[in-house]
Amino acid sequence: MTNRIHQAFQQPGKKLLNVYFTAGYPTLDSTVPVLQALTAAGADLIEIGMPFSDPLADGPVIQQSSTVALQNGMNLRVLFAQLRDIRQSVPKTPILLMGYLNPVMQFGVENFCREAAAVGVDGVILPDLPLDDYVAEYQEIFRRHNLRPVFLITPQTAPERIRRIDELTDSFLYLVSGPGTTGGANTQAAGVQEAYFRRIEAMNLRNPRLIGFGIGDQASFRHACQYAEGAIIGSALIRALDGAADAPAAAAHFVRSVLA
Repeated sequence: MTNRIHQAFQQPGKKLLNVYFTAGYPTLDSTVPVLQALTAAGADLIEIGMPFSDPLADGPVIQQSSTVALQNGMNLRVLFAQLRDIRQSVPKTPILLMGYLNPVMQFGVENFCREAAAVGVDGVILPDLPLDDYVAEYQEIFRRHNLRPVFLITPQTAPERIRRIDELTDSFLYLVSGPGTTGGANTQAAGVQEAYFRRIEAMNLRNPRLIGFGIGDQASFRHACQYAEGAIIGSALIRALDGAADAPAAAAHFVRSVLA
């Protein structure tokens, strides 16, 4: 069954910009206006962060945004209520929820998938969801609700695991550009990074690839796009929202600066 993620990648030659922002940041009611502004400015995919108190893969910028969002009162129930009518104003842009397994399990995986599908979410990224657990316990639930899981691949991921992820994926592969957390300076030497991207490319995997971590402006976006179908930006957008008098306007300005 096709969905909006597939359709986004069916644009010959287009490099896709996937942007991440935290639900309920900078204010509890920012979620929908920011999402609408990002899509209007040209973002191709949207990742909405589900704030969690112990976000292991996130750098300090996204961690801080999660802390603020939680203090603002954001949780999954509030998020689904906010997104209830989102497909009336954002009909085509793929929306993914990104976060951690603990809140999803507390909400109930079946309930989570049902609610996500009901509001028009297309995919889910849970970096701490073990692959074996997904296959054994959750794969059928995701399929039943037409939700696409997205798994992360790092420079250390073994080729056998990469192929297994590719087999289990029906959306895109999230290539982590190097070691560390989101939003940090990418300390990996350019040659090492390029070799990693080329190695993945040479595997002729069936899913398209987006590169994330350490990408924050037009130059780094364009560089990443040389090795994949697009790239993911998160922390730099959060920084643009921090202290902004008009968060949706700041979000739109940021996207336009990357795509200019």
